[in-house]
Amino acid sequence: MPLIQILNGPNLNLLGQRQPEIYGAETLADVQARCETLAAELGLSLRFQQSNHEGALVDMIQAARQDAAGIVINPAAYSHTSVAILDALNAFDGPVIEVHISNIHKREAFRHHSFVSARADGVIAGCGTDGYLLALRRLASMLA
Repeated sequence: MPLIQILNGPNLNLLGQRQPEIYGAETLADVQARCETLAAELGLSLRFQQSNHEGALVDMIQAARQDAAGIVINPAAYSHTSVAILDALNAFDGPVIEVHISNIHKREAFRHHSFVSARADGVIAGCGTDGYLLALRRLASMLA
């Protein structure tokens, strides 16, 4: 079963508590459970991680080079600031899908640009937490 690495950036540990009018009421644990259920249906295995620290996310991406077939990443605020995450993703050989719970293009102007998008094979924004499920379905299709 191909391993999919799902990475979540800063403040996503507060999902369901922080700005529910933007990000919804689901917790990150809820999202993980939904992803694990779908991954099993799609014949994928899953590693689901979150960090508030840029360097830790870079380390997770580098570790994924060893065993992951694809990456789903919600870089959160690091989307708009992190060349380091972009560089780490550029060293990963498999497909990458970028996910944003909110539509970053309808928000503040500084959120309209994502460094990660330059590497992503697909970008899903504004679909709520269903974006993670869409990303898993896309990766399953790409890896088939």
